[in-house]
Amino acid sequence: MSPVEKNYETVIGLEVHVELATKTKIFCGCSTAFGGAPNSHSCPVCSGMPGSLPVLNRQVVQYAMEVGLAAHCEINQHCKFDRKNYFYPDNPQNYQISQLYEPICRNGWVEITKKDGTRKKIRIHEIHMEEDAGKLVHDEFQGISYVDFNRSGVPLIEIVSEPDMRDDEEVIAYLEALRMIAQYTGASDCKLQEGSMRADVNLSVREAGSEKLGTRTETKNLSSFAAISHMIKNERERQIDLLSSGQTVTQETRHWNEDAQSSYAMRSKENAQDYRYFPDPDLPPVEISDEWIEETRKNLPEMQPERKARYMRDYGLPAYDADLLTGTKRLADIFEETVKAGADPKKASNWLMVETMHLCRNTKTDPSDVDFSGENLAKLIHMVDAGELSNGSAKKIFEEIFEKDADPEKIAEERGMKIVQDSGALQETVKAVLEANPSVVQQYRDGKTKVAGFLVGQVMKQMKGRANPAEVSSMITGMIEKI
Repeated sequence: MSPVEKNYETVIGLEVHVELATKTKIFCGCSTAFGGAPNSHSCPVCSGMPGSLPVLNRQVVQYAMEVGLAAHCEINQHCKFDRKNYFYPDNPQNYQISQLYEPICRNGWVEITKKDGTRKKIRIHEIHMEEDAGKLVHDEFQGISYVDFNRSGVPLIEIVSEPDMRDDEEVIAYLEALRMIAQYTGASDCKLQEGSMRADVNLSVREAGSEKLGTRTETKNLSSFAAISHMIKNERERQIDLLSSGQTVTQETRHWNEDAQSSYAMRSKENAQDYRYFPDPDLPPVEISDEWIEETRKNLPEMQPERKARYMRDYGLPAYDADLLTGTKRLADIFEETVKAGADPKKASNWLMVETMHLCRNTKTDPSDVDFSGENLAKLIHMVDAGELSNGSAKKIFEEIFEKDADPEKIAEERGMKIVQDSGALQETVKAVLEANPSVVQQYRDGKTKVAGFLVGQVMKQMKGRANPAEVSSMITGMIEKI
């Protein structure tokens, strides 16, 4: 950080849009499935046809409450919807149904842990429900754009923070905390690559020690942690350069180009009055009973921080293991299934942290999409522990478990991969290898014991990997000593 930059403090607040995991849209029965032919998931309601009437999806309210309660929010028992009026080609009604005056959740917080171990609470101003807009598909060759309404009406919650973050590390930690809440409650998969979690970043700078907020800019629709981190650093530098040279920062909405690593102004920043909000006349207020809130609170699942602490306490896992496993709910669920099926917790953790993540990277699979059972992983671990499989064979079998949840016992049997338990056959193979390599045997006898690795490899090759390397090594040592 330059001397000039040290004179300024960054102030950041986020508006995070989370796409909810309902099967149908917020105000109609159209599918929310990702993909599909353009406009195949649309109807008169979500394509804005005159005379069509919205009907609220109850599950949207349920998910919003679950996220709100997990984020320590107050639930507004009398909330309602408003119309946010603006024109966009992909906004079929020329307004968006959202919540301004009476959102469903207020006054919450999440706790983040920074890299140096310090903890900090990030306050949540509100969480409100709203509908998503459609999508424009640009054809640069023909110079035209097409409108796809499949995403129009997909339910969102918007989580609005207070301006409590000071750098990109805190922002990413906050987003990770929200992602965990949404995934663990089941409210959303939060797949950034599919747009189910997006962030608008409000950023300003002020002189260090000042309590007065600077003029902020808003950079919209950032959908990767890398882009968010790069944008924050860039925008901080841009605003400091302006202020330190005697210029002013303009309140505006900006667009970030990740490829060019730069941003540009889109339009002046609107305020609430620019959208002419008014209560939606087609939707009645939402009344939430005490009983509904308490039932939702009682049924909240164990969240990531609590699950991590339990793994360290009950299974004796290191903090690193517990953090990585619980960082994706699906991996944590598989871990518990594996341990429940009788596998050693640390061995189960190693297979998930090392081999599973390796295959995820190689196949470009999101860890939340991993689809094998803990039962089959436990079988594989048992076979290795029982000396029925070598580590090399186990890794080959695990690739098929990862790909299609195959039964490891069946694969090992069909392909002859089990370790040969016939000690007589193994002795004959070891004897043949020693006789074929007299110079190597002599090197071992002369004290160069590392050459035993070569002999073990030759035996394993002859046995096609169907031998226990430890047993082979022991047998080689014993035979050489008798020569």
